Amino acid sequence: MIESQIQHPNAGVIKRLAAMTYDSLLIFGLLFTATIPALFFQSDQTLDKTNEQIVHDLPTLADGWPFQLYLLLVYISFFCWFWKNNGQTLGMRAWRLQVVDLQGQRISLKQCLQRIAGAFISTACLGAGYWWIWLDSDNLTWHDRWSKSRIVVYPKKT
Repeated sequence: MIESQIQHPNAGVIKRLAAMTYDSLLIFGLLFTATIPALFFQSDQTLDKTNEQIVHDLPTLADGWPFQLYLLLVYISFFCWFWKNNGQTLGMRAWRLQVVDLQGQRISLKQCLQRIAGAFISTACLGAGYWWIWLDSDNLTWHDRWSKSRIVVYPKKT
């Protein structure tokens, strides 16, 4: 068992999923907003077209792998910025969760990137990396283990 768990217990699946639900709403809005600048690069030829034609004629900037890479960078930056600065996204704050290293300190940029990569792999395996928490003696997911970090629950303030 991890020694620093005595201070704050590791978060369970339900609280993690609740925080992820909150954060997914924020991410959706962020990615929507990040898409707007790419749409301004459309040509003036779209003025004569119907809505369906415009959707099918999106400019190359808003279509294809460069744009997807840009959105991935926005996604990764969101989590790295929040985790690196205060260890919490807004969804995590609502559920009193915080990501810390095994000593209870803020995680490094390398650990942020490892967590994100591990979370993608965990999700790609139909969530097996998340469900692993029920089998793990320390209540850690695959990406907690890979990044040498964990998500802790803070008690309610009285």
